[in-house]
Amino acid sequence: MRKNRWPALCYHALFIAFILAPLAVVVAVSFTDKGYISMPVDGLSLRWFRAIAQAPEMVQAFWISIWLGLASATTAVILSVPAALAMVRYRFPERSALMAFFLSPLMIPPVVLGVAFLRFFNLAGISGSFPWLVATHVIFVAPYSLRLVLAAAAGMDRDAERAALSLGAPRRTMVRRVLLPMILPGIAGGWLLAFTQSFDELTMTIFVATPGMTTLPVVMYNHIAQTIDPLVASVSTVLIAVTLVLMVLLDRVVGLERVLAGNH
Repeated sequence: MRKNRWPALCYHALFIAFILAPLAVVVAVSFTDKGYISMPVDGLSLRWFRAIAQAPEMVQAFWISIWLGLASATTAVILSVPAALAMVRYRFPERSALMAFFLSPLMIPPVVLGVAFLRFFNLAGISGSFPWLVATHVIFVAPYSLRLVLAAAAGMDRDAERAALSLGAPRRTMVRRVLLPMILPGIAGGWLLAFTQSFDELTMTIFVATPGMTTLPVVMYNHIAQTIDPLVASVSTVLIAVTLVLMVLLDRVVGLERVLAGNH
């Protein structure tokens, strides 16, 4: 196996530095002792991390985003698994049109979806409801989970299913102990991607969120529009740290390569 020469290593190092530079700036700004965003940082302080506890709207929005992401990602995966299995295993005239319909939210700008949902909710008189907010996020994130489940289902060996059925296993047992474990990397990766997209979504959510159901990205956006203090930077740093911890735990328990690349 040929080793990477120093030009390739330098290129990769510069590329990684380019990707991580904005995150490093955000982390550095969050430790400033000033009351405004400034670089370089002259003095270090934890005042803006303590300020998070004094901003209840941030804490409330964080938990709303967590529950919204959990509900929308789980619902999207539950809908994606049977849809992916049906489209992979069966050939019917409407298959291409149905797949294009399921994946169409990927091709529609989020601002268009937001305006459409806002108009629909106003006409139906159902705005301000958490279940309907979950429904909008499910429509938005379902294509991401569907793509990964489709990839896992397409590469699945069906001989294991036939062997389980031929040995007398009930179909429900075969699905639980053979089928689902075989496509588990696609399910886990699709759920993780759907949760990330739901938690991070701003453009569409800003149209459908109400004052009592405001997610963290919307609160952070409104805060930036009204003030220039580094509170948002400290919140971002906390989110970066939590994400790193979760990724390490996921790698230890399941394996990132298995989840994200779909390796069995």
